[in-house]
Amino acid sequence: MSDYRKITLSDVATRVGVSAITVSRALRSPEKVSVVVREKIFAAVEDLGYVPDAAARALASSRTNVIGVLIPSVTNNVFSDVLKGIYTGIENTPFDLQLGNTRYSVLSEEQLLRVFLSQRSAGLVVTGTDQSGAARALLASAPCPVVQIMETDNEPVDMVVGFSHYQAGQAATEHLLAQGYKKPAFIGARMDPRTQRRFRAFADTAKKAGAFDPARVATTPAPSTVTLGGQLFGDLLATAPDTDAVFCNNDDIALGVMFEAQRRRISIPESLGICGFNDLEMMAVAEPPITSVRTPRFEMGQRAIAMLIEAIGGTPPARPLVDIGFQLLRRRSTGC
Repeated sequence: MSDYRKITLSDVATRVGVSAITVSRALRSPEKVSVVVREKIFAAVEDLGYVPDAAARALASSRTNVIGVLIPSVTNNVFSDVLKGIYTGIENTPFDLQLGNTRYSVLSEEQLLRVFLSQRSAGLVVTGTDQSGAARALLASAPCPVVQIMETDNEPVDMVVGFSHYQAGQAATEHLLAQGYKKPAFIGARMDPRTQRRFRAFADTAKKAGAFDPARVATTPAPSTVTLGGQLFGDLLATAPDTDAVFCNNDDIALGVMFEAQRRRISIPESLGICGFNDLEMMAVAEPPITSVRTPRFEMGQRAIAMLIEAIGGTPPARPLVDIGFQLLRRRSTGC
């Protein structure tokens, strides 16, 4: 029979020669303990294999040290970059992350929010501002700080870090028109609320210029892929062969449009202008390089977690709404 015994906080304290309170303080708020003592405590924790009791900690403080993060996809490069920023921002802090993937499902988002709140999360990072009524009520009554990310088009529940997808879509469409394209089209996949705002901006801007035609709109609820971009462009040309420019809701779609145009011997940018969204690495190295709206995804994640940690510590940010902006990168695919 094993003589295993759970290592306790007191065991760590005895090993280092300090009080259990000092060990607890070092684990909760490392900055409040001297570097020398802190390093000894961390070494003893690792050597003894001590694991803090999250349940006991939650009961004592009404919160755990876990921050819940809700994103709609773990495979999308956009959210991978956001997560890199979040993980970088949480380094050297007493907090851990618990990740939830909603898969763009409103129901899944509600369920995950209930799970995170029942576990007494220290704070929440939530993607978007278009939650269901039930989810928004959960966030509004959450006993912890909440940061919504990715957009600023709607009123936040607590804090928000993002940019206006409407303004970004407007800038992309205005650019195509300014470059002399007369018959622009929109191609979009997934059609989540942020994509819908980009499309609304495209439609409003094109209508204002007298250049909107519903025949030059191709959308699908299917997840975006490069292959899908090519297929949607082919469908678009079948109904609107006079299309001379395309604003794509993301870079995967834009790349697919470029490949399909090249297969059809359509000259880019002379006969067709292409603009993507997010400005992933492949946009700059495509041939021709593709114009795209650059979104500061890493910085967004880093800024969000910093704001959240400050709020958890009792210091809400002076600006609860942070518009981190966007940048239109003009390249040869639109004649630049």
